[in-house]
Amino acid sequence: MTQAIIIGSGIGGLAAAIRLARQGISIDIYESAEKAGGKVSQLNFDGFRFDAGPSLLTLPELMNELLDEDLRFPILKLDVITKYFYPDGTQVSAFSNVEMFSDEVRQKLQVPVSKVTNYLQKAAKIYELTSDLFIYGSFHRIKNLMNLKSLKTLINFRHLQAFNTLHEYNRQELRDGRLVQLFDRYATYNGSNPYQTPATLSVISHLEHNLGAFIPESGMFQITESLYRQALRLGVKFHFGQPVRRVETAKGQVSGVWIDSGFVAADIVVSDIDIHQFYSSLLPDNKQLAKITQEERSSSALIFYWGMKGISPELDIHNIFFSSDYQDEFEHLFRKKNLCNDPTIYIYISSKYNPTDAPEGCENWFVMINAPADTGQNWNELITQSRQRIQEKLERMMGKKLSQNIICEQILSPPDIFKQTGSVNGSLYGSSSNSRYASFNRHANFHGDIRGLYFVGGSVHPGGGIPLCFSSANIVAGLVKEQLQKQQK
Repeated sequence: MTQAIIIGSGIGGLAAAIRLARQGISIDIYESAEKAGGKVSQLNFDGFRFDAGPSLLTLPELMNELLDEDLRFPILKLDVITKYFYPDGTQVSAFSNVEMFSDEVRQKLQVPVSKVTNYLQKAAKIYELTSDLFIYGSFHRIKNLMNLKSLKTLINFRHLQAFNTLHEYNRQELRDGRLVQLFDRYATYNGSNPYQTPATLSVISHLEHNLGAFIPESGMFQITESLYRQALRLGVKFHFGQPVRRVETAKGQVSGVWIDSGFVAADIVVSDIDIHQFYSSLLPDNKQLAKITQEERSSSALIFYWGMKGISPELDIHNIFFSSDYQDEFEHLFRKKNLCNDPTIYIYISSKYNPTDAPEGCENWFVMINAPADTGQNWNELITQSRQRIQEKLERMMGKKLSQNIICEQILSPPDIFKQTGSVNGSLYGSSSNSRYASFNRHANFHGDIRGLYFVGGSVHPGGGIPLCFSSANIVAGLVKEQLQKQQK
């Protein structure tokens, strides 16, 4: 039987394990942490439960196709995806229904309905042109470029808006500064800068607004739990607290891995760790490392998990309190490697739909601001400053005292993210998309010179986020199947 080793049990690693196990491959997962899930984890303290990482699910079909029917679970499609609060007092609810959202924008921002509907139609067009090549397939293989769909993408390249930045495109299409800021925000979904990233990223708004935004009934960690159970059902063996130290190769073929107790042989190795970490420690390669480090690292996050006394009916499940100077915020994140005085604040309150996540009369606030990658900043000082700025801003914009309502608190900073997940510099998505060619420069899902070595997860093609990690696993499963078929001939 073909033996495969998967390094890491994040969402990509779990998905790859499930797909390969269904091909009849024997799977062992080596995970340095004591549990599966990577960034899709949870916190429980003082009677509160928090989703510790991602807080929104798109393209749920990519998850469901991994699970046996009895392991699938109810997911809630949000009526209001996000509630937006602006410094001028304007509040906008981004309804999942495009007509309702467009009408909300018309009423609150005096922007014609057609501005939103036309924008989302163009985003859908970009998805149609790019998804097979950039999301569900690998353009790193010549044969994937030599088909009618790829030709159609090339013919319609101008529709991809690859030579405009997202901000330039949004300003041209939407005009109103508040609406521009709302759609600029989608650059942060893969840790990028809307003033630099290509406008092709407007496709993210299509996933949320046209296809829908979802949350698992019992929280995001339910994704990890169900994938883990599915993997166990398929005979996948987990080795927690056992990091892989080195990948071994021989004559252009992967041969196995070294762990603390010795060598473990394998025909196939799939890495689900940060690609920068892989080439700096598991398979040292200065040439590959130099190529990866040419791309700017994605942003990170500073998160306060607050157990809050009282209920805030003015807030929804997902809430954004915008900065008064968005460009300055990203200048701090990517150029000054610092935090601005007026950061955009994201608040996710899962107890709004799952009351058991907080004690009665309380709410669980996941409070996050974008943060720069860790380059040795004084994080203790930044945390203290940020906590005060966040509290002052929320109290000003919500018109009520909040600080005394914080019952309990835990904090996650960029250095913590690196320690917990192995994401180099705490960058949530590996490399950012802050250049025109960033998507093309992402590492392929296979090693060009070493047969049997594959890569999944947010730091490789097609990128960060739960759906893209699932897609990376699907791509790898197809590549492995091809490899095994060739070997049998």
